Amino acid sequence: MNLQESGEMYLETILILSNEKGTVRSIDIAGYMGFSKPSVSRAVGLLKNGGYIIVDSDGFITLTDVGYEVASKIYERHTMLTDFLVHLGVDKETAVNDACKMEHDISDKTFEAIKKHIIEFQS
Repeated sequence: MNLQESGEMYLETILILSNEKGTVRSIDIAGYMGFSKPSVSRAVGLLKNGGYIIVDSDGFITLTDVGYEVASKIYERHTMLTDFLVHLGVDKETAVNDACKMEHDISDKTFEAIKKHIIEFQS
């Protein structure tokens, strides 16, 4: 399954909610993302069929190893890009919104260069 931006956003949300709450259900995702239950249900089905998540008999959602890898990559990009933009003088709210747009399209090569710059600057 070639994951699109919306799928990456769902995986990132599942990771965030898992870290915050410990357990995740579709209703939690809908509330966090502000999406309808049917939209979330459809996305959850696609992610499950793609092998990115497991949904148990009680409706609890967990990331597979592949799902966790994708979610972690997107989350790292989001946090690093937000920090980078804030460092450049962008206000936090704008930085968060812009990082969310950038995290899905930026190449691995460019992201690694930004990450290296941030780490060197913090040292």
